[in-house]
Amino acid sequence: MSVVTLTPRALYEQVAEQLRQRIFQRELEPGSWIDELKIAEEFGISRTPLREAIKVLAAEGLVTMKVRRGAYVTEMSEKDLRDVYHLLSLLESDAAAVVAERASDAQLQSLQALHDELERSTGDRDQFFAVNERFHMQLLALADNRWRDQMVADLRKVMKLNRHNSLLKQGRIAESLLEHRAIMAALREHDGTQAMRAMQLHFRNGLQAAG
Repeated sequence: MSVVTLTPRALYEQVAEQLRQRIFQRELEPGSWIDELKIAEEFGISRTPLREAIKVLAAEGLVTMKVRRGAYVTEMSEKDLRDVYHLLSLLESDAAAVVAERASDAQLQSLQALHDELERSTGDRDQFFAVNERFHMQLLALADNRWRDQMVADLRKVMKLNRHNSLLKQGRIAESLLEHRAIMAALREHDGTQAMRAMQLHFRNGLQAAG
């Protein structure tokens, strides 16, 4: 019986997460070259798990591989941004309609709790951003479609590459909160059509602020 050699999966996944967070926090800027040798030395690892980690990030769209030049943090063009927001709007507005039509009172309460937390976070942009993402991911979880969840998770990672995050625009947090209130109102009324429209408006306005 032959011996099966397993890849040290946990190691390259940990490295991928470390690099992912550096990208999100702008320690690795969009367009910057990923110095494999330097990072491998810093992490105290060989370049093999690092390269596997970079492949993971490339599959997610966070890293772009260039022939004979190596790996670079992906830069978002205006078209990229429009395309990502378009797909997120389609996927999440559909999820909102599903939740409005099918969610139990207890499930809606879980969303309401996150919305209430969002209301209390307007003075802290980073906190508002984090709670906002949790709200959207909870809504998706309630819609219960794992294929959509995976697509949205990947798209949201790429959306974080945008240098001009929509929540940085003056007044955008207040606008976003109003849009969330409209979404919650439609969900509580179990109005799928209105929930879909409210979510579409939320993404349309987000794109305008991010552009």
